[in-house]
Amino acid sequence: MADMPNTAPKAPPPSAFSPLRQPVFAVLWAATILGNVGTFMRDVASAWLVTDLSGSPSAVAMIQVAGTLPIFLLAIPAGVLSDIVDRRKLLIGVQILLGLISATLLALALANKLTVEILVGLTFLGGIGAALMGPTWQSIVPELVPKSDLRNAVALNSLGFNIARSIGPALGGALLVAFGAAATYGADVLSYVFVIAALVWWRRPAGADDELREHFGGAFRAGLRYARASRELHRVLLRATLFFICASAIWALLPLVARRLLEGSAGFYGLMLGAVGTGAIIGAIVLPRIRARTGVDGIMLGAALATAAITAALAAVPPQWLAVILLLILGGAWIAALTTLNGTIQAILPNWVRGRGLAIYLTVFNGASAAGSLLWGIVAEAIGIHGTLVAAALALVVVAFAALRLPLPAGEADLTPSSHWPEPAMAEPVEHDRGPVTITIEYRIARENRAAFLAAIARLAPERRRDGAFAWGVGEDAADPERIVEWFMVESWAEHLRQHKRVSQADADIQAELARFHAGLDAPVVTHLLGLSAHRDNDQAGAADRTA
Repeated sequence: MADMPNTAPKAPPPSAFSPLRQPVFAVLWAATILGNVGTFMRDVASAWLVTDLSGSPSAVAMIQVAGTLPIFLLAIPAGVLSDIVDRRKLLIGVQILLGLISATLLALALANKLTVEILVGLTFLGGIGAALMGPTWQSIVPELVPKSDLRNAVALNSLGFNIARSIGPALGGALLVAFGAAATYGADVLSYVFVIAALVWWRRPAGADDELREHFGGAFRAGLRYARASRELHRVLLRATLFFICASAIWALLPLVARRLLEGSAGFYGLMLGAVGTGAIIGAIVLPRIRARTGVDGIMLGAALATAAITAALAAVPPQWLAVILLLILGGAWIAALTTLNGTIQAILPNWVRGRGLAIYLTVFNGASAAGSLLWGIVAEAIGIHGTLVAAALALVVVAFAALRLPLPAGEADLTPSSHWPEPAMAEPVEHDRGPVTITIEYRIARENRAAFLAAIARLAPERRRDGAFAWGVGEDAADPERIVEWFMVESWAEHLRQHKRVSQADADIQAELARFHAGLDAPVVTHLLGLSAHRDNDQAGAADRTA
């Protein structure tokens, strides 16, 4: 009898808000929005106070530099740190640090002791906290929701940030006008109380950490090795650098645009930033439809051209109502670029290095923003705000079209762990810190298949390096040219055991293709060679003598 068609209704896809059904995620998500609202209020107060204390464009731009430079310097170490310590405790410590910084700003504002130097210094310390916070918060999300809700949880985090962006600046500007800087800083201090309380309430499972958790130095080197070997990552980072250096002009000079060009108050400046956040929320909602029609490179081109047009339009000194509308559009363009670049990074990173890869992206993002802010601040000192905005807009247009020669990667490879490597054969247990380790794979390759085999195995080389190898090669036996040996080296036995967990389905497909070229009766022979030294042999011999 013919099979009956499956008429059972398909389960509907998870709702965009389904992660909020997880109580821990919902509480932490709400607390993070509240904390980010406080941070935006603090930043508005600090940026506006600098315009009171100094009219220099470079001084105003230094606030932007001070907030982003620590993330550029510390994002990678922070990403490593988030993988080797208790993330909950680290987040609590960072929130306490940020709360103390805002409390210091509150005390100095009440005493009327704030100076440009103090504001820049405390903003720099706040940037250190942000550097530690970013990769750590992103790393805990998979612990808070089931895998089916992970993508929606990431999207909700972005939505929550932009909700804070739309509320925080406007609320901060209103408090600044009505009650002064001290009240604004005080509200920020109160927001940290709620965030810390939520983190204390969260009971992180004791078994959340991997038994093969890396030490700081090894994890740092593994992350850099991956970044050095990934050409797809290089392409995304280059595109991000070019975009953010040019686009940072509008953010570095926006306080002066609001105050000098548009003759607005602190409340108007907060309204402009609130418009950016609102535009970002709208942009995040309509972005999937745009992506389906234009693709990621089309989105990046459109976002760059829109940002350039708005930057040039602000140089023309539009009416305040029109400036708010322009900032609304800018928010949509900005979130389109950020989401596209971040989504591409997420798509090309395997889970084991995701935190470190995102940290490297944050380093490039904030480094380019800091360098661009400093550059455009210096240019504004020389040619004025009008000329600088026009120059930045022209640069962004040139970069937007030039970047089309570097298309973003599709990110379609299956990077989930394949777990197809068998456990390595051992005569006796091997210490985790033993190394270096050389792994060899012996193939029998017929002469007529050699060229095709070598072309296929060349595609495996970057995969080996990304997964932890610091050296790779392939050679033939001089006495038997059909015996071809692939070899790669890792720094320790523990690192090789981690490789077993890192090998992806995409890697497995390449290895299966190589196995089809193998002409031997048995599977290719895998050998693990442990490094030896005279010092180690003498120590082992001495230990044997003592136990004899």
